[in-house]
Amino acid sequence: MRICVINPNTTASMTALIETSARAVARPDAEIVAVTSATGPAAIESHYDEALAVPGLLRAIETNPGMDGYLVACFGDPGVHAAREIATAPVLGIAEAAMSIAAPLGRGFSIVTTLSRTVGHASDLVHHHGFGRRCRGIHACDIGVLELESNPVTVDILIKAADAALAADGSDAIVLGCAGMADLAGEIGARIGAPVIDGVAAGVGMLTTMAAMGLSTGTASGEFAPPSPQPYCGALSDFGISS
Repeated sequence: MRICVINPNTTASMTALIETSARAVARPDAEIVAVTSATGPAAIESHYDEALAVPGLLRAIETNPGMDGYLVACFGDPGVHAAREIATAPVLGIAEAAMSIAAPLGRGFSIVTTLSRTVGHASDLVHHHGFGRRCRGIHACDIGVLELESNPVTVDILIKAADAALAADGSDAIVLGCAGMADLAGEIGARIGAPVIDGVAAGVGMLTTMAAMGLSTGTASGEFAPPSPQPYCGALSDFGISS
């Protein structure tokens, strides 16, 4: 089986980190195809960034057909619904994946994310994905997405934030709120003595299981059927669906 892991920002070094984390948990029969978006922001840190990352994400799916699953490696789960309309295999975002894995591991989980401005969107995702009763709190460590890789004390900051979140929320697990944290889950978990869930690993695991079960996105309601043909104008003219 082939799982396409898409970094919807344009920073190749982050894609390499994500790919390493995905390969570390992939089944022996799973090939990981890691893709960096060719269009959009270098980091996704705002609603504006997220909106402008979606065209590149959709193009990455279109140019990588025939996969058995697609993972959107950004905690905002940008463009997932649109991606499900054009992909022939299941599409999963890392926020939904991470929370789905964290929920059975205890009474509740806490999210440790990057910037304070992303907390509201993370809260929206918690409720959108149906985990409002399981998420005990969302905590920002105020490190930028690209700084996660370059700041020499990133892991110490995240360990401190995760430890404080467990104590403040009375939670049993930590969800990491950025794909750029993927390689740090094991170290943080060992230091705080609690499960730490990285959405990249969680997503790869879930998609490989879906592929093994022969599942695909359901279209019976019509919502996730392919988009109706219509022209697009201006900079998005290439995205129009032809009949």
